[in-house]
Amino acid sequence: MQFKNIVGHQALKHHLISTVRENRVSHAQLFLGPEGSGSLALALAYAQFINCEQPQADDSCGHCPSCLKYEKLIHPDLHFSYPFFAKKADETASTYMEDWRKAFLENPYLSLSHWRNQLEAENKQANINIAEAHDIIKKLSLKAFEAEYKVLIMWLPEYLDTQGNALLKLIEEPPAKTLFLLVAENQDKILNTIISRTQLMKVNKLSHEELMQYLIEKKNVDPVRANEMAFIADGNMQSALDQLEESSNENFDLLIRWLRCIVTDAGLNIIQICDDEISKLGRENQKLFLLYSINVLRQIVLLNQGLDQLVFLKNAELEFVKKFSEISSLEKLQVAIEMLEKTHYSVERNANPKILFLDLSLQLVLLFKYNTFPTGTQYI
Repeated sequence: MQFKNIVGHQALKHHLISTVRENRVSHAQLFLGPEGSGSLALALAYAQFINCEQPQADDSCGHCPSCLKYEKLIHPDLHFSYPFFAKKADETASTYMEDWRKAFLENPYLSLSHWRNQLEAENKQANINIAEAHDIIKKLSLKAFEAEYKVLIMWLPEYLDTQGNALLKLIEEPPAKTLFLLVAENQDKILNTIISRTQLMKVNKLSHEELMQYLIEKKNVDPVRANEMAFIADGNMQSALDQLEESSNENFDLLIRWLRCIVTDAGLNIIQICDDEISKLGRENQKLFLLYSINVLRQIVLLNQGLDQLVFLKNAELEFVKKFSEISSLEKLQVAIEMLEKTHYSVERNANPKILFLDLSLQLVLLFKYNTFPTGTQYI
């Protein structure tokens, strides 16, 4: 993986290259960024640059023996650790290495849910178990085979749990020329004892423009459609790639009709839309519809607060947002967004869609039509 193949993050790429050029490579680093930001790809590109035999001014060469092995994830001094769904207590990440290579090489922005789909996870919980921690210690105690640095890239250390304590001494005092690169999405779920031993590399979500340009230039998506997809993805490349697999989506039309029924309390029409349309979208499309709706409401909030320069919707979507902002208060919009986020959470957990979306719709009717806030909100 080369830096040039990763979307965005120019300032961070420059900083990472500078640490190598100036011999300031920290032995333990935490790449912290949201899902779909490319933090895992950045960590791999950084490791490849460090061990490149003919590094260029702004990237690894891509053709030396080390780079060629890195590109295929088969370098003997490159190790990966990641959550997996163990069938036996003594299983380690190495058991699933072929699946991991396939998943990452197909999509360097992969999410945990997509990794789960590569495996027969059933109802098992993702975990980095104690057997994996001991295997890491064993692998890193050996001398490097070819490269200057042995590298361990751990994806989602949030799933390490208390077994991470077995790695503390190794992270704090590793063997010479050993590099730990942790790639995380949620800092609050990582052991504090691990965070305190790493140098933080903050990875921001991708911008709307970066995602849109990628879809247009690399995926040949129509600019209008690319704008909508980038809007729904909200900086998450994985979400944008998910949408490529779907047919042309009609979220805008569905959202307008749904909200019109809600603000006018058209009960029978609400039931019809929930039963005949939204509930039949399928779980992934329901999640995309909710994400789209959340982002539209956030754009309405910006207009509501006079931040027109931050709104990037166009044409019919922009007209709708302007009209809706005139009849909505900030408090209502905040509560509505919270409702949609909770519904998205429930969809992920396979709640009954007919009941779920009808309940959401009725709550939104109370909110927008009758100014009744749900019990327990701070706005009552």
